[in-house]
Amino acid sequence: MTTSTTVLETQDTLAKRWRRATEEPAWLRLTLIGTALTFLALFLVLPLSVVLYGAFEQGLGVWYAAIRDPDAMAAIRLTLLIVAIVVPLNTLFGIAAAWAIAKFEFRGKPLLISLIDMPFAISPVVVGLIFVILFGSQGWLGPWLSSHDLRIIFAVPGIVIVIAFGTLPFIARELIPLMQQQGKEEEEASLTLGASGWKTFWHVTLPNIKWGLIYGIILCNARAMGEFGAVAVVSGRIRGETNTMPLHIEVLYNEYMFTAAFAVSSLLTGLALVTIAIKSLVEWHDERRQRLAVL
Repeated sequence: MTTSTTVLETQDTLAKRWRRATEEPAWLRLTLIGTALTFLALFLVLPLSVVLYGAFEQGLGVWYAAIRDPDAMAAIRLTLLIVAIVVPLNTLFGIAAAWAIAKFEFRGKPLLISLIDMPFAISPVVVGLIFVILFGSQGWLGPWLSSHDLRIIFAVPGIVIVIAFGTLPFIARELIPLMQQQGKEEEEASLTLGASGWKTFWHVTLPNIKWGLIYGIILCNARAMGEFGAVAVVSGRIRGETNTMPLHIEVLYNEYMFTAAFAVSSLLTGLALVTIAIKSLVEWHDERRQRLAVL
């Protein structure tokens, strides 16, 4: 009896020592949590609070009037139009690129992966300058575009191109690891049983990647709405024509129309918060699905 008690006490002592050795000290946990919360408060909560306060400081009527301004409405419509064009284009590219990289072996595969990541490494301003050199009136393709009465720089097509370039990696980068993890066996079995390529994609591949695809689309949408640097270079900043919401906010702020600038900023912030909420919902649903699959 005494021996059993001694063994149990020894095991309990060893377990306590193990917990003390592997667990972080309480002061360290509190320091890390406090640091994280402080940074969130200073760089996220405080700026958002300032934007919302500045937007509604003079009342809802002033906010609504700033949003209904013709130039503001033109910027909102242009931003939504560009998102409606860019996101589907990058969705198609992301699926095609991820499928090629995950399912096939070919020369230049590492190069393709590096090219997909290129927009992460290049400054948006440099991206804008590259396309000005290509498509500007004095650029490489400028004379040919002028002779065919085509306008890209200082027009909507140029904005679409630079935003599509900047958001290129998001969907592909979400899908590549998912498709690599999935393998090729299920698709090969479906094709062997007589299903067409489209049916195989729709009923076999898409269900396995749909949450990653949705997540990538959300990130692409958020980046497309907030892109500033490259758009500022290629748009020409023509009020009512080529100003997106971020550019219109800058114009208002530079003209000391602070309330109007904060009003449009609050709308853009609201769209960003909705995007974050949808992203969090998708993550929660995916984690719940994985837990249920394990059970």
